[in-house]
Amino acid sequence: MATPWIPLTQPEQLRDIVQESHEHPVLIFKHSTTCSISAAAKAKVERQWPDASLPADTPIYYLDLLRFRPLSGQIASEFGVQHESPQLLLIQDGQVRYHASHMGIRLSEAGEALAAK
Repeated sequence: MATPWIPLTQPEQLRDIVQESHEHPVLIFKHSTTCSISAAAKAKVERQWPDASLPADTPIYYLDLLRFRPLSGQIASEFGVQHESPQLLLIQDGQVRYHASHMGIRLSEAGEALAAK
């Protein structure tokens, strides 16, 4: 199964993500399209997606940092995490439950963070 990327392109989507996170976990993947490390991390997420220990209805939003850079700052401010690229955030009940960057990104750890809640 392919990773069901949802483009994150509008500031209003962050409000919707917070609301949605009260119903089920939400992932945000921040990606720099010109960075080889970011490309490798994105490929890793795509490989791990079919075996991820996340609820089946977990959406994963994709933020293209080069096209929508201000949104990354908004995410950092909204969720109290330092901007990094690439970066994966797991949002649940309006808060970050897991975040990782670069080659430390592992969907299995995001699933473990949910289980530990």
